[in-house]
Amino acid sequence: MTKDRLLAFSDGVIAIIITIMVLELRPPEGHELADLLPLFLIFLSYILSFLYVAIYWNNHHHLLYLVKKIDGRIMWANMFLLFSLSLVPFATAWLGESHFGKAPMLLYGVTLLLPAITYNVLQKTIFTIDNPHHELLKQVQGGKKERLSIAFYALGIVLSIPLPLVAFMLYSIVALMWAAPDKRIESLLSQVSDE
Repeated sequence: MTKDRLLAFSDGVIAIIITIMVLELRPPEGHELADLLPLFLIFLSYILSFLYVAIYWNNHHHLLYLVKKIDGRIMWANMFLLFSLSLVPFATAWLGESHFGKAPMLLYGVTLLLPAITYNVLQKTIFTIDNPHHELLKQVQGGKKERLSIAFYALGIVLSIPLPLVAFMLYSIVALMWAAPDKRIESLLSQVSDE
């Protein structure tokens, strides 16, 4: 399989994930702006989930840009990432509909942690293949941002039952950390384009 086919398939799955999330948004029955207030938490959970999916799409694209060889191991690791991302619409809908309930917040945290784990597995799988940018790819793995993200997810999961709003804030902080372009990736991409 070529890298382009894998990217196109992944792009299609991610587009469907985003479509499912937006289809879960229902307009209010009333005709006043005040009728939107009960939907605030639903919309807030949608925004955060959309941001997460967009971050993974962006990082996935950059990661695969540096890859020359695709084999079955990479394809399966990629499928596990897509599977974990496909759970986001369900967790997002339950979280919003429950108005940030404790159990939904717990599930939401686990659902955000899963793509972080599977993305890491995809990276490690790519590193095992003889790719020309192997050394460059190693530079983006396991940095401070990655470790801090996992710690915030874990803390958010633990706090989701006693303090669900604090858990949501922790998940939001992780998203904001990753929303800014990763200077390591930008540097690697410029190194590759200079070659």
